[in-house]
Amino acid sequence: MPRSVAIGIGLTIVSAFAFGSGALFAKPVYAAGVGWHVLMAWRFLLGASFAWLGVAASGSARRGLRAMDRRALLGAIALGVLYTGNSSTYFAGLETVPASLAALIVYIYPALVAVLTLRIGTRLHGRRAWGALALALAGVALAVGNIEADAMPPISGLLLMAASPAIYAVWIVLAARLSGEGRSGVGKDAHGGSNPTAAGAVMLTATAAALWSSALVTCAPVLPAQIPPAAWGGIAGVGIVSTFIAVQAFYAGAHRIGAARASIVSTVEPIWTIVLANLLFGEVLGPLQLLGGAMILAGVVIAQTGPGGSAAPASGLRLADE
Repeated sequence: MPRSVAIGIGLTIVSAFAFGSGALFAKPVYAAGVGWHVLMAWRFLLGASFAWLGVAASGSARRGLRAMDRRALLGAIALGVLYTGNSSTYFAGLETVPASLAALIVYIYPALVAVLTLRIGTRLHGRRAWGALALALAGVALAVGNIEADAMPPISGLLLMAASPAIYAVWIVLAARLSGEGRSGVGKDAHGGSNPTAAGAVMLTATAAALWSSALVTCAPVLPAQIPPAAWGGIAGVGIVSTFIAVQAFYAGAHRIGAARASIVSTVEPIWTIVLANLLFGEVLGPLQLLGGAMILAGVVIAQTGPGGSAAPASGLRLADE
């Protein structure tokens, strides 16, 4: 397996674990009386601040920022605005939808990404990759679909959750496109692309600006003095772990392996969420959930090995070995 592919897979797994922690950080924030809009405003303010610290500390990121042309800059800003929709619908829905059901609904996005990349980006090639996708999605259904919900959530929450993966799938494909993915491959060997650290910082800044503007216009209680002290720990976790680390790691991972393959690797996220919930809250995994977890991991391994995974030249991929 080329070094760039291995790094891309590792970064995508880190991203999945970080994203998967978001719901666990958010629930105590909601319990403290803070709503999703305030949480999202602070989430992306923290995420953008840390992202710019990362740019300042990296010479390649600074050079990449200076090298971004007008089109790339506007693209990153547009991605930030689009990400506002994905994040807002998910966390607004999470106020009323159980985390297990939310994970089940949201994890239709790998299939949506695979369909979108039939026309844009680097496709999944061969029956092996599509079979791995089907196996991983079936595992997700078993892993998170067998947790009983206390009650049926309101239709509004379900609609918000259904909108989130659709927006996220579009965002993934466009983010990979900005970072250099095209029909001929991914990463620097395809189109050059934007530096993922720099582009991620611009994107998070645009998301933060959109959320803070809307929060101030709607008079949401977003000022520090209006936020209960008990909520700050969860807000920091969502902002730093589930935003800065998650977005930057996914951006860098998709830069190396492509959007479709990155979305398959990301199906390890619900396993992380379930395991962490077991450690923190004493939730017990059932036999079907354990089977689902095994299917997810098997799907990831199948997708990344053999002719459909690591044999990039057969599918026309040219990966930068960084």
